[in-house]
Amino acid sequence: MTMTRPQSPPVAADGVGASARRPDAMSKVRGDFAYSSDLWHDEMVWGATVRSPHPHARIVSVDVSAALALPGVHAALTAADVPGVNRYGLETRDQPVLAEDVVRYIGEPVAVVAAGTPELARRAAGLVRVEYAELPAVTDPERALDSPGVHEGGNLVRHLRIRRGTPATADVVVTGEYEVGMQDQAFLGPESCLAVPAGQGVDLYCSTQWLHVDQDQLAECLALPKEDVRLTLSGVGGAFGGREDLSVQAHACLLALRLDRPVKMSYGREESFAGHVHRHPARMRYEHGATRDGRLLYVKADILLDGGAYASTSAAVTGNAGCFAIGPYEVPAVEVDCRAVYTNNPPAGAMRGFGAVQVCFGHESQMDKLAAALGLDPVELRLRNTVSTGSVMATGQRVEGPAPVAELLRRVAGKPVPPPAGDDPRLLPGGTSNSTRAGQLVRGVGYGLSVKNICKSAGYDDYGTARVRLFAHDGETVAEVHTAAAEVGQGLVTVQAQIARTELAAARVTILPADTAVGDAGTSSASRQTWISGGAVRAACLAVRAQVLERAAVRLGEPAADLVYGGDTVTAPSGRSIALAELLATGDVDETAVFRHRATEALDPETGQGDAHVAYAFAAHRAIVDVDPELGSVRVVEIACAQDVGKAINPAAVEGQMHGGIAQGLGLAVMEEIRLRDGRILNPSFTDYLIPTTMDMPPTVLDILELPRPDSPYGLTGVGEPPLLSAPAAIAAAIRDAVGAAAGALDRIPMTPEAVATAVLEHPM
Repeated sequence: MTMTRPQSPPVAADGVGASARRPDAMSKVRGDFAYSSDLWHDEMVWGATVRSPHPHARIVSVDVSAALALPGVHAALTAADVPGVNRYGLETRDQPVLAEDVVRYIGEPVAVVAAGTPELARRAAGLVRVEYAELPAVTDPERALDSPGVHEGGNLVRHLRIRRGTPATADVVVTGEYEVGMQDQAFLGPESCLAVPAGQGVDLYCSTQWLHVDQDQLAECLALPKEDVRLTLSGVGGAFGGREDLSVQAHACLLALRLDRPVKMSYGREESFAGHVHRHPARMRYEHGATRDGRLLYVKADILLDGGAYASTSAAVTGNAGCFAIGPYEVPAVEVDCRAVYTNNPPAGAMRGFGAVQVCFGHESQMDKLAAALGLDPVELRLRNTVSTGSVMATGQRVEGPAPVAELLRRVAGKPVPPPAGDDPRLLPGGTSNSTRAGQLVRGVGYGLSVKNICKSAGYDDYGTARVRLFAHDGETVAEVHTAAAEVGQGLVTVQAQIARTELAAARVTILPADTAVGDAGTSSASRQTWISGGAVRAACLAVRAQVLERAAVRLGEPAADLVYGGDTVTAPSGRSIALAELLATGDVDETAVFRHRATEALDPETGQGDAHVAYAFAAHRAIVDVDPELGSVRVVEIACAQDVGKAINPAAVEGQMHGGIAQGLGLAVMEEIRLRDGRILNPSFTDYLIPTTMDMPPTVLDILELPRPDSPYGLTGVGEPPLLSAPAAIAAAIRDAVGAAAGALDRIPMTPEAVATAVLEHPM
C-alpha cells in the first residue's frame, strides 16, 4: 500500500492520523464480544414471526387459536393488536408492521407469537392459520411500469429526469443494455433484539444503523411518546445498509408490551434473507456519442430499478443512480431517466454504494465499448474525459473539492502486472479441484472509475450530535464521549476516541454506548459518520476546551485567549500554569454540540439540476483476471484500487474499508445474486448464496491519496463506499478483455461460469 499526503505536523499517539487499535478488537478476535444475538434476560420469552407464503394475496382470515392452545405459548398478535399506526418506513410509511388486508411479497409478516423457548415459538407460529385469496403477482419491473396491482396508487416509486445541454451529432455512437442482479448485504450477524418493558414504555436493545429513526417509527406504531421508547445499540454483526429498515424491532416491542415481560427475537439465516432489504436489481439502457478523437458529446441513459414490495429507500437510491449515471466524466449533454417501481418481489433498499454501484457497471461498460469502437486504449479514453476540480456534473453542480480522477486512474494503470499463473492449482480458476490447467487460461485486464456523493443530499437536514464530558479521576483527565452514532463494524468508536485524544489530550477516553438518551447522530450510511458525528465530537471537544480555558483564566488572572491548553496543564505566556486535574476538581466540564455540513438543495423536478450534494468521492480500480474459457471459471488475480480520502483519520481502518469494499465488489461481479422465481428467494442460505471467501480474494494493491478538503473536519472525505463502486465494473471489463469476441454477450453481473462459458460457446474466441 502507498499513501500520499501533504506535509503535516507529527501524529499524536493514537490521535487523528494514527492507526489506533479498535477498542473492541481483542474481544472480537477472542470470540467473546457481545452481539445482539447474545442478549439475555432471565425473565424473557421468545418471539417468532408468521410470514406470507404468497407474493400477492388478500388475507381472508387469521386464526391464532391453535397457537394459543399450545402449552407454553404466551401471546399471538395480528394487525388488529397494533396499538398505533400500522405502518412504518424510512422515507414513506407504507409497510405494515403486520399485514392487515393484503400481503405483497413472500415472507411478509402477518402475525407474531411469543413462547418460552425459540423452538416452541417457531412451532406455535406454524400453527397460526391464515386463509389467503391469491392475487396476480407482478414480479417483472418492466411489466410493473405499465400495469396496476402492487399498490393502489400505482407502481411508480419515483422518476428522476436529468436534462442538461442539447445532444450534438456524434461521429461515433455506441449503445448497450446492461443488468445487475439482486445482491444481499450478507452480514454475518442475523437480526436480533431484546425488548424490555419499563415504566410506561419499553427499552429496546437492538442492532441497527439509525437509533433515532427507529425510535420515531416505533413510537408511532406503539402509540407511545418518543421519550417512552428508549433504544440502546447492541453489538452489530455487520450492516452495509441492511439494518436501516425495521425488522424485529416493532414485533418484539409489541409482544413485550402485551405481556409486560422481556421478549427476545432472533432470526435464523433463511429468515434473515426474508427479513431485510437487498440491493436493487437494475436494468439499464445507454447511448454514448463521441467525437472521433474520443471526446464525449452526450450520454443518454434509461435506468429501471426493482424496488420490491415497499418503498424503503427506493426514492433516494433512484436519486443517486440518476445523478451518477454518466460517471465521473465531463459530458456537455445529458439525458437521464431513472425509475424505481414497486413489484411483488422482496423489498429492495439501502446497500453499500446506494445506486451508484449499478450505474457504474453501466457507464463503465459503455466506456469500454466506446474505446473499442474508436480504436482507443480504455485508459486513454477515460483520461480524455474525466472530471476535475471545477468540472460540471450531470446535475449542473460544479465540483468544488479535490477531483483527482485522472491521477487515480494513472496510479492503478501504472502498477506492475503480476506474472502468469504457474501450476499451483490454488492460483488457477478451478482451484484445487484441478479442473483447469495453466495452458488453458486467457488473461484480461479491466478498469473502472466511479463517483458518489458523501453525506445526505438534496436539501436534507443532515446533522450529528455529540456530548463530551471532561473530568478528573485518580489524578488523570478522562474524556467521556457520548453519541447515538451506530458502530456497525466501520470503526467509528475508534475514530471518536482519536478525535477526543487529539482535541483534549486526555489521559483516557471512554466511548459510552450509543443510545437515544443523547441527540440524533443520523444514519451509519452514506459514508457520513466520520464527517458528521466526528465533526460533532470535535465541536463538543472544542467547547469543552474553551470552558477549561475560561476556568483557568479566572484562576490565573489572564485572558483565556492567551492561554495554552495542554494534556495536563493550562499555561499562560508568563509561564504560570495550573494543572488540569485541579481545574476539574471544582466540577466536570460537560458540553453538547451539533454539527452540520453546508446546505444542499433539492433537484429541479423537470431538469434534475441543482446543488444537491455536499461532496463527491472518487475511486479507480484495475482488475486482472484469468479465465478458463471452456468452463467459464474465473480467478481474479489482482485488484488495484486508488482512492482520495481527504485525510486518513485512521490509515489502518481506511485500508480495511478498501479491502472490504473490494471483496463485496468481487462478489457482485462473479458470484453473488439472490435468485428469484415468481417472487420467491431460491437461495436463502450461505450454502447457495455465494460470497467470496479468503480463497477467492486476490492480492490487493492500495493507493491512498490524502488531498484535504476545505469544508470538512480535518479535511476528510468519507471512505466506506468508494472502494466497492467500480470494482465490479473493472472485474467485468477484465473478463470481457480475456474472452475477446464473446465480450459483447457479457452484459450482466454477476458473470457466472455458466454465463461466461455460454458467451464463449456462442461467440468463439
